[in-house]
Amino acid sequence: MSETLLEKCLSQNIRMTSQRQIIIKVIEESEDHPDVDLMYRRSVEIDDTISIATVYRTVKLLEEAGVIERLEFGDGRARYEESGEHHEHLVDVETGEVIEFYHEALEEMKRKVAEEMGYELVDHRLELFGRKKK
Repeated sequence: MSETLLEKCLSQNIRMTSQRQIIIKVIEESEDHPDVDLMYRRSVEIDDTISIATVYRTVKLLEEAGVIERLEFGDGRARYEESGEHHEHLVDVETGEVIEFYHEALEEMKRKVAEEMGYELVDHRLELFGRKKK
C-alpha cells in the first residue's frame, strides 16, 4: 500500500495545521498539475480563510521536504505534483494539457546514453512538447 501525501508529510515531521491539511488534500486529489493560484482557488472552496500566502508557504515547505515536485513547462507557471513513481510528461502546446507516461525503452536509452558518455544516470527529467496530429 502506498503512503498518502499526508503520511509522507507526517513522516517528515511537518507540522500539520488544518489549512495545510486542506492544501495537501487539494494536491493529492488533483488530476492535473496545478500551479499555486489554482491550488489556492481549490483550497478556498473548502476553507475561505486560507490566504494565497499560506498556500505559497505550504507549497515551498512541501517542495523543500521532497514530498511534492516543481514542474516547469515553459509557460511561465510553476506547477506541482506529488513526488512518487518516475514518469515523463508530454505537454500539448495548444491546450496546455499535461499527459503523464512511462516508456521502458526510453528509460533504457537514457541509461545507455549516460553510460556511453562515461556517467551513471542518477536522475533526470524529460518533457516532450507536441500537438495532436490532424
